[in-house]
Amino acid sequence: MFLEAVYHRPRKNWSYAYDGKTIHLRIRTKKDDMTEVFALAGDKYLWDDTMEYIPMEKLSSDELFDYWACETQPPYRRLKYGFLLQQGREKRWMTEYGFYTEPPANPDRLFEYPFINPENVFHTPDWVKDAVFYQIFPERFANGDPSNDPQGALPWGSAPPERDNFFGGDLQGVIDHLDHLSELGVNAIYFTPLFTATTNHKYDTEDYMMIDPQFGDKDTLKKLVDLCHERGIRVLLDAVFNHSGRTFAPFVDVQKNGENSRYKDWFYIRSLPLEVVDGIPTYDTFAFEPLMPKLNTENPEVREYLLKSAEYWIKETGIDGWRLDVANEVGHQFWRDFRKVVKNAKPDAYILGEVWHESSIWLEGDQFDAVMNYPFTNAVLDFFINRSVDAEKFSFMLGKQLAGYPRQASEVAFNLLDSHDTARLLTLAGGDKRLMKLAAMFQFTYSGAPCIYYGDEIGMDGGHDPGCRACMEWDTAKQDKDLFTFYQTLIQLRKDHSALRTGSFHFLTAENNGGKLAYRREDEQGSIVILVNNDKMGQTLSVHVDEAKWTNLWTGEAVEAPKGRLSVKLPAYGFVILKAGE
Repeated sequence: MFLEAVYHRPRKNWSYAYDGKTIHLRIRTKKDDMTEVFALAGDKYLWDDTMEYIPMEKLSSDELFDYWACETQPPYRRLKYGFLLQQGREKRWMTEYGFYTEPPANPDRLFEYPFINPENVFHTPDWVKDAVFYQIFPERFANGDPSNDPQGALPWGSAPPERDNFFGGDLQGVIDHLDHLSELGVNAIYFTPLFTATTNHKYDTEDYMMIDPQFGDKDTLKKLVDLCHERGIRVLLDAVFNHSGRTFAPFVDVQKNGENSRYKDWFYIRSLPLEVVDGIPTYDTFAFEPLMPKLNTENPEVREYLLKSAEYWIKETGIDGWRLDVANEVGHQFWRDFRKVVKNAKPDAYILGEVWHESSIWLEGDQFDAVMNYPFTNAVLDFFINRSVDAEKFSFMLGKQLAGYPRQASEVAFNLLDSHDTARLLTLAGGDKRLMKLAAMFQFTYSGAPCIYYGDEIGMDGGHDPGCRACMEWDTAKQDKDLFTFYQTLIQLRKDHSALRTGSFHFLTAENNGGKLAYRREDEQGSIVILVNNDKMGQTLSVHVDEAKWTNLWTGEAVEAPKGRLSVKLPAYGFVILKAGE
């Protein structure tokens, strides 16, 4: 046994309450080192009567480690626990104090989950588990009210997108095209910022309490939210609380009054007057962008202003949550206060942080519900689009992440493949829609909430910002109807089968130096196996299954699995989604 590879700690993703009565336990071991792992668990005050060995299943693996998991419902909501590690006949018991060759005589030196206190349980919004998001960049989706066009706005789609041009997209344009979203099947919208700002992207907020006039006003937003809710569509707005814009009134005051400004402590100022020296502002900013001065969220007045804004828009317009820009550069205590305010205003509001990296410190139940899942994005793009990793490496990338977060965070992760910050998926795929479809298929059959970037569903392309921010193509003659139908089908399958939303996820096979991939999604309602051929040549995929009869969910055809072997021939870049017993 390689005991030096074994890891567990009694918190975070390793030991946590999944709900008010269930505790999840996990442990890491060296890859392929243990044949069996058990949790030894019981109540510390009734140890002899409650102690039991709970089999642990291999949750996932990566290049170096296996991750084991189990769940238990302690009758009195408290737990003492250790682990039994087995390699064939060799056994070791792990406690908080180390490893032993004999079982612990009493629970005193085991790990402990003291009590499932309801206030400490990490609750995420149930509706997000069923959500399919659609991201809208408001300035480029549709122009529904030409009367509010900014000065110099160009005719719709008449020029390539630039960082400083405008086309008049607005909230009325979204209202006018809600039928498109309903026909597609999405049930949640994420808007990039709507508040007053000078740029077309609006990430340089001027007034957090006012909708930018080029988009409409508060009443327009409320009308849009109400219409969305009538259709079963949730609405998520973008909050830019890391920084403001240069035209934000308190920053304007500092520019004007310098040391005498009552707002100078609203920002992180290194020296006055405010200026840019050799490309570096004398005040902290987003990146080194002078237009975006960083807000001091430790300042009580700043906190009050921003938290009031977060609460105001929920109460006034009924929005369903916030996406938080540059969330990892804002202090944790601010986000803890933010969560209290937002959840008090709307208990099932979705709090989504923009963090591009490993994010477990924000996902302990006191800050965000989820993050924008860029590690997922990178893994999918590396395997399906860039084809820079094989199926085995892809499984390791996702396996490590699955083990790294509490399950409730993974269930509501925001899974995107492109956005206003990246090149479009079709462009990344070099125009090959087979690759695009394969990546999207995986996105819609994986844990978490998938998001479509506006226009992807009709075949829009575009490079990195600003190329990815083109005007939505509303000329039906120029829309890819086949691609639209493909996304419709994916969305409907996800809605029809709960296993694709919240079922367990396990890789069945992931080919080394190849593109063959198979995985299972399973819950009490059914078992679904997906076979993938990410190869330029046709391939036959075979996996062991217990069920004999299967149904192709895409075509309705029956598929047999004689002698427990499910074998399917797939074309280049092909896939099949099969459900057992139908």
